[in-house]
Amino acid sequence: MAEPAPAVVDLGILDALGDAAVDEILHCYAGFCSATDSLLSGSGDLSAGADLVGHVHCLCKHGLLSLVRDHFLRALEESFERNGSSKFWRHFEPYSDISLLKSKSLIHDDEVQQVLCIALEEISSEKHYQEKCLSILVHALQSYEGDMLQGKHNAEADRIFLFSKYQLIVSSTLMATLPQCFPEILHWYFKRRLEDISTMMDDGIDSAGKDDMDLDEKSTCIKAGEMDIDEGHHQGKYLDEVVKNIGKVVRDLRGLGFTSTTEDAYASAIFLLLKAKVHNLAGDDYRSSILGAVKGWIQAVPLRFFKALLSYLGDSYDYDSPSSGLKSPLASRPSSCYPGIDAPSEGLVRWQLRLEYFAYETLQDLRIAKLFEIIVDYPDSTPAIEDLKQCLEYTGQHSKLVKSFISALRYRLLTAGASTNDILHQYVSTIKALRTIDPAGIFLEAVGEPIREYLRGRKDTIKCIVTMLTDGSGGSPDGTGNAADSLLEELNRDEESQENSVFEDGFNSDDKQAWENAASWEPDPAEADPLKGSRNQRKVDILGMIVGIIGSKDQLVNEYRVMLAEKLLNKSDYDIDSEIRTLELLKIHFGESSMLKCEIMLNDLIDSKRTNSNIKATIKRNPQTSANLGDIGLSVDNLDSTIISSNFWPPIQEETFNLPEPFDQLLSDYARKYNEIKTPRKLLWKKNIGTVKLELQFEDREMQFSVAPLHAAIIMQFEDQKSWTSKNLASAIGVPMDLLNRRISFWISKGILAESVGSDSDDRIFTLMESGADASRNCGNTQCCEEPLAGDEEGESSVASSEDQLRKEMTVYEKYILGMLTNFGSMALDRIHNTLKMFCVADPPYDKSLQQLQIFLSGLVVEEKLELRDGMYCLKK
Repeated sequence: MAEPAPAVVDLGILDALGDAAVDEILHCYAGFCSATDSLLSGSGDLSAGADLVGHVHCLCKHGLLSLVRDHFLRALEESFERNGSSKFWRHFEPYSDISLLKSKSLIHDDEVQQVLCIALEEISSEKHYQEKCLSILVHALQSYEGDMLQGKHNAEADRIFLFSKYQLIVSSTLMATLPQCFPEILHWYFKRRLEDISTMMDDGIDSAGKDDMDLDEKSTCIKAGEMDIDEGHHQGKYLDEVVKNIGKVVRDLRGLGFTSTTEDAYASAIFLLLKAKVHNLAGDDYRSSILGAVKGWIQAVPLRFFKALLSYLGDSYDYDSPSSGLKSPLASRPSSCYPGIDAPSEGLVRWQLRLEYFAYETLQDLRIAKLFEIIVDYPDSTPAIEDLKQCLEYTGQHSKLVKSFISALRYRLLTAGASTNDILHQYVSTIKALRTIDPAGIFLEAVGEPIREYLRGRKDTIKCIVTMLTDGSGGSPDGTGNAADSLLEELNRDEESQENSVFEDGFNSDDKQAWENAASWEPDPAEADPLKGSRNQRKVDILGMIVGIIGSKDQLVNEYRVMLAEKLLNKSDYDIDSEIRTLELLKIHFGESSMLKCEIMLNDLIDSKRTNSNIKATIKRNPQTSANLGDIGLSVDNLDSTIISSNFWPPIQEETFNLPEPFDQLLSDYARKYNEIKTPRKLLWKKNIGTVKLELQFEDREMQFSVAPLHAAIIMQFEDQKSWTSKNLASAIGVPMDLLNRRISFWISKGILAESVGSDSDDRIFTLMESGADASRNCGNTQCCEEPLAGDEEGESSVASSEDQLRKEMTVYEKYILGMLTNFGSMALDRIHNTLKMFCVADPPYDKSLQQLQIFLSGLVVEEKLELRDGMYCLKK
């Protein structure tokens, strides 16, 4: 603001003034004060302006220009306080209680609008009148300076200075007495007016389409609503009227110096309306994308409103007016082609950027807060994932996602109540979903680390991983996937598609493409692990991340070998097509050498099928061999054997017991024929492993069962003798009493045998139930005659588990560990591990992982051979 040069007052002139001059000054000053009071009395009479001009000239003639300015401005300030500011704020005294506005408890919705418009109209009229009075003073000064041949520049400087001073007086006076409720009133006013516009636009959008359209149709209609202001006569007319009213309020508020307050009010109202719209569209349905609908609504309502508002202010607002006050940085000077040209003004573009960023951030926060549910619903929730991806690309707030999702995982998933299988499936779904958002896997590493760390502490993690990879459920936690489509096959297809994509991308790797790749290069974010390589060279390896939970592929391969052995030994036929397909996929990921033993196990099944057919054919050509078995209905056709190479299979659990003589004879004949065909090989039967199909015939019923060999041996003893004591039966079968009691409970539960107390309290009597009525009473339920699943009903494995094998292998090193702790007192896990690797000379040499050693030491702690104190292992005292 340019100020005029200060008037130079020579005090020596006062000594030279005569009595006549002093009397003239006093008379003129009294007349000037009287004329000023008359002009600013509020009567609206400007007739005193002529007298004011003469008195101003007289005072200026005596060098009292600064006195004229100061007195008139002070009089203006007093008059504005009395006739403008105090009356203006008096209108809002009934709303001094802000809670009335916040609770929306006003009697009439239009009440505040009417009060605000009336108050603005009154104070603006008062301000306009005072500006006219100020113009009279400016005219008087300019006419005096013109008579005195002063420069035109000084006259213009006086005008700018006085109007700027007056505008500052108006603004400071109002701000000094600003009530607390006024910003809330402005916010409420703009909120209601924008809600009216939004409702009108939504009604117009709905009427253009069907009443019950889905979200995508809404998005289409909203985009169709991006029209010029004059499109749609009724909507355009209504919008012009609303914008005109709002524009007049905004213009008056800016004239009073409320530029910043006004902008804050309508900006906060628009953002609240936009936030409510985003929440309404988003909801809890993750199967539809809403980002397009939100952006369409921004174009149809807020931006359309701003375009009309800025156009109104630009057409009716004098940017060069000295009384225009402070201008908003968003209300830029309109271009010469605006409105009527599609090119938006700078202010409109900046508003669009602000609104879109707020919408992206709001939707992003909503989706991040519900990310756990979104991933649970994946892949049905893919549209919500895509929306979140676009929001994060716009806002760059990936760290917020990582922090929020890790918190949700720890609170809702990584708990004792969640099964390992559910945690693993959620982990796989997390990888798949976040791979869409973060193809390089940078933030996925941070999100997945708490899950991996938690799973490492669960004993059944390895087993669940192998089951998930090979069970044919396609990674679905509810097991509803295609039976021929395991997660391993799905991962293999993903890898092939990624490799094909890389191949296609690199096919046209000419110089131009290389420059384009270089131009689009972006550095890794701060959260990236530098050991993982650049984001441009990464790809998310789901299987690698799953194996990373265990830390060693050897442990996973060994667990798979145990599970494969269990599955093959429990097969009642030789159908291994699915196992072969799974093995081939595992060989792709883990290498053929790692899967060699598993391949031999499958080859054993193939050879068993061929050998079994050859032996049966040989026996049939010599029927005298099995003639003695015909009396009890046994035939070699009823026997299918699985012949294994024991050196390549996991250790197999053995239970020795006596088979019934006919069964034993059948196995002996089969083994003899095998020796004849495969000389010098011999068969060593694992009699406790396998499935026996029985048909039990009673007086009034027949029942069929598929049971383990020991169960068959037990019930066969009752063929000739209907009642046994537990001691005699255990002796006849050749098993311990406790094992017999566990196994015979199966037949008791099925109502085949009845149990009673013998003469000895430790002895029990088991009796065969010939009658169906007696069996039903003994069984006590209607489900006792159903056929059980093949194998042991107690779920005991035929193959030694990985933990049992590890325990057996590590027993060799137990003496070394106890010796080290005897010599050194206490040692940390790492030190024990490194010492065994360097100094243990046992056979086989120590080659276990740190995690395997920790499992073994934990077992020694449970057995109370060792103690764990503050991370240090020591001998149990």
